[in-house]
Amino acid sequence: MSTTMKDQERQNAAITHLRRLKLFYIHLFGYIILVCLILYNLYIVQGEYKNNIIALNIITLVLWSLFVGIHGWRAFKGRILFSKRWEEQKLKEYLNHEKGI
Repeated sequence: MSTTMKDQERQNAAITHLRRLKLFYIHLFGYIILVCLILYNLYIVQGEYKNNIIALNIITLVLWSLFVGIHGWRAFKGRILFSKRWEEQKLKEYLNHEKGI
C-alpha cells in the first residue's frame, strides 16, 4: 500500500471522527435546551394533570440523558478520560521519575 493511500485513509478516518464529534455536540446542545425547557415546565406546571405532566417530563429527561450518554460514548469511543496515549504518557513520566531518583 502506498503512502498516499495510507494518508487518504487517515484523512477519511479523521473526517469521520470529526463528523461524529460535531453531531454529538449538536445533540448535546439540543439536550441542554430541552433540559432548560423541561425544568421551567416543572416549575410552572399546575392543574389537574400535574402528576402526569411531571412523570412525562421525568421520563423524557431520563431517556434523553441515556441517549446522550450512549452517543457520547460512541463519539469518543469510550475513551473520555483515560485514552491509550494518556496511559503511555503517564507510564513514561513515571519511569523517567524513577530513573531520576
